[in-house]
Formats: sequence, C-alpha cells, structure tokens
Amino acid sequence: MEHASPRDHGGDLDAAIRRFGGAARDWLDLSTGINPAAYPVPPLSAEAFTRLPDRSAMDALARAAQQAYGALVPAIAFNGAQGAIQAIPHLHAPGRAAVVSPTYNEHAGALRAAGWTVDTVPDLKAAEGADLAVVVNPNNPDGRRWTPDALLALARAEGLLVVDESFADTETDLSLVPHLHDAPEGIVVLRSFGKFYGLAGLRLGFALAQPKLAALLAERAGPWPVSGPAIEVATRALADRGWHAATTARLIGDAARLDRLAQAAGWTPVGGTPLFRTYATPDAATARDALARHHVWSRIFPYSDSWLRLGLPPSESWPQLERALTAA
Repeated sequence: MEHASPRDHGGDLDAAIRRFGGAARDWLDLSTGINPAAYPVPPLSAEAFTRLPDRSAMDALARAAQQAYGALVPAIAFNGAQGAIQAIPHLHAPGRAAVVSPTYNEHAGALRAAGWTVDTVPDLKAAEGADLAVVVNPNNPDGRRWTPDALLALARAEGLLVVDESFADTETDLSLVPHLHDAPEGIVVLRSFGKFYGLAGLRLGFALAQPKLAALLAERAGPWPVSGPAIEVATRALADRGWHAATTARLIGDAARLDRLAQAAGWTPVGGTPLFRTYATPDAATARDALARHHVWSRIFPYSDSWLRLGLPPSESWPQLERALTAA
C-alpha cells in the first residue's frame, strides 16, 4: 500500500516559539515565500463585507487577472491556489499522476487523497505518458525553470498538465499563460495572488485554462469561491502595473542581498526565486536551530539533510537576519 509523505509546510511559527521561546513579535518568520512589503490595502466598501459577491464583481476580478497575466483564456478565481490544487484531482478519473519533484507537496497530497497513484519524477521526460502531470515553474524550493516550449511539448504527451506558476509574477517571460489560447486543451495554469502581493491572508488564486476545462473548474469552485474584500483589493492590485514593476525590482535586489549574506555564512545557493532562496548547508537542522536561537525561523525539508530555505525579510528586519547569519 502506498503511503503519502508528510505534508509539511512553512509558517509554523507557533512550533518555533514553543521550542525556542520569545513572543511572536520577537520573531522574524522567513519560513514562507511571501512578499514582506505587501500591496497597500485600500479603503473597502461596506458592501464588500455585508453582501455576497455579485457576478459583475467576479467578472471584473477575472478581467483584471487576465490582463495582469496576459491571458486570452478564462481565469477562474479560487480560495487561494490551494483551492484549485484540491479541485484539480476531480477533473479526471483517478489514474497515474507524475509530479516533477522535489516540489510543493500539496500537489501529490491532494492527488493521493482523491485516489490517484502518484509517482514523483525528476524531470519532464520522466513525466511523459502520465494521465496527469504537475510541474511547478519556477519550482519550489530549488528554483528550477522550464521554458514555455518545453512545457507545451510535455502537454502533447499528457492527459492533463498542471503548471503551478505561484512564484512566476517576477518572470513574465517564463509564464505559459499567454500561450494557452492556442495550446493543447488539457492544460491548467495556476497563479497565486497572495505571495507576490504579500496578502496571503486574503486566500486568492486563479486557475487559467481553455473554455471547456475552465467551465469544469468554475463548477468545482462554486458560486462564491472568494470573499468580497479579496475581490475589491485584488481587482485594484492586479491593475497596478507601476507597483508590480517597482516591487519586482526590489525583490530581485533583496534576493541578491540575501544570497551574499548566506554565502558569507558559508552556505551555497541551490536556487530559488526573488521571493525565496534555498541554500545547501553543512546540516540543515543545525543551521535552522542556530537561526532560531536568534528568533529567525526558516524552512527545512524532509527529503534533504542540507537544504534550508529563507524568505525575504522586511526592510527593518535585515539587521536581525544579518546577526543571526553571522552567528550561524
């Protein structure tokens, strides 16, 4: 009998506090890949809280997502990209799924929970021929990247291809979304709103696909998949291209700064994105604990004894991180 691997995640700051002490305000939580300088939330209407979202508001959100992501296909809103991840296994009768790994473990977890047989495979070639294949692009946590052409070639060899672009906002040339309208029909691309915009608590993401597949996704999402406040904030944020450009430049610069600090501590960059960086350390658990003693929380992985991942700190917290890395 096949057993699922643990569905471990970052963001478990309570566990760090229990073990290493301190209050939440003392801690720098870098265990997730969320933009630390969030989009400024505008004043919201009373109706965002008191009324069910109406169709015109949902349509406006979908148009904003299409324009932001360069899509000529429908964009279906979900309760985070995670909502779409949990819906996708039910689009197809269970069969064999191939997940290019190591990667975000919820893809395999959701598929197994829905009755799929899941193979974790090392590359696109090994994923060919599956009933469903999952590729995270850029990948979490090692930052591997695949071109749209490589993914389109894989799509022609699959029943259903899921491309998770949750960390692609800073790399528009990498995205498969602008190619979907004339690509094979069995492709779903996922986008996360909360990570790049720093508003993970809004719980908003999108699944983009050609109309027939998009209709099945919309049925799975239900009539009110996201909240009124999320709709109002995201409709405005997705249209703010100036903020997007400035934020992309800042994240790229901060990621390079983090790499320099980590290398000075003797760690070797594995890869990542402008929202998180993964390093090879002499011993990941030891490195995590050394940082935690300075109230900096990081992420390690059950499949690697050396990999440690860090998100980016807010601007005022760089000194705390620098002290922790110097001591580590």
